[in-house]
Amino acid sequence: MDLGSLPSKVEGYKKILSNTVEFRKMWNSGVKSKISDALEIINKETELSAKVEVRDNIENLEAVVLDLGRSSSGLYEHIEDSGVKRVMIKSNGALIYQQLFNGKIMVMTLNPSIEGYGEAKPPKMLEILKPDEIKEGFIIRHVETLMKEITEWEDYDDDNKKKESFNPIGFQTSGIITEE
Repeated sequence: MDLGSLPSKVEGYKKILSNTVEFRKMWNSGVKSKISDALEIINKETELSAKVEVRDNIENLEAVVLDLGRSSSGLYEHIEDSGVKRVMIKSNGALIYQQLFNGKIMVMTLNPSIEGYGEAKPPKMLEILKPDEIKEGFIIRHVETLMKEITEWEDYDDDNKKKESFNPIGFQTSGIITEE
């Protein structure tokens, strides 16, 4: 029977499965600690006051997170006529290295958000890397990207009109004007 290209496709599949096993071993034998150690050094030397956490409650779907924590937003919700105010908590943002099901590592940033004020944006994926592609320079670049994004969030005003990804709540602007 002529199987055509099927045998090479099966070999490709087996290679991918083998890569998953190897990538998971690499994560556990050094990549996880390399990321964590680099983030700890960056945090200490820049006095960022973040927390580096290893989230390992699901084996082979672990994450290393540079978490900027939570704080008071400075906004308060008045609770009816009770004179009581409830503080609105701000999540300050994070950089996440998430191990994927296939052993590769997805790098994401999480913008700040204020609970009860608009909707928090989902994490923004920066890239997906094989474990052996993680280098200190990449980690520094990822932290720089996080700093840029959270600084823009904190300093938001209408001077940032060039940021086309932002649409005010309730308004979808296409830039096209039509006459009826």
